[in-house]
Amino acid sequence: MRIVIYSMLVLLIAIQYPLWLGKGGWLKVYEMERQVELQEAQNSLLSLRNAKLAGDVKDLKDGTRAIEERARVEHGMIKEGEFFVQILPADKSSAPQATKQ
Repeated sequence: MRIVIYSMLVLLIAIQYPLWLGKGGWLKVYEMERQVELQEAQNSLLSLRNAKLAGDVKDLKDGTRAIEERARVEHGMIKEGEFFVQILPADKSSAPQATKQ
């Protein structure tokens, strides 16, 4: 009777091994699901970036406002007849300091 019980136990373990640790086992499936979730999150971030870039391309193709804005911000260009005024923050080290005597 002991031989039957031990042989059944060995068969049960032999059947469970592929379920848990085999090629399509639970551990592999769990790891793959985690990788899919990470890839989907990355894909959603990239699709948002692509949508923003597509909007920029559309603005650059259709209108002159986007081109003008980029020229002003990125290259410091101004229109004819405009004045460019840059206000720098006060530097505390170069301000005259009063000395007490």
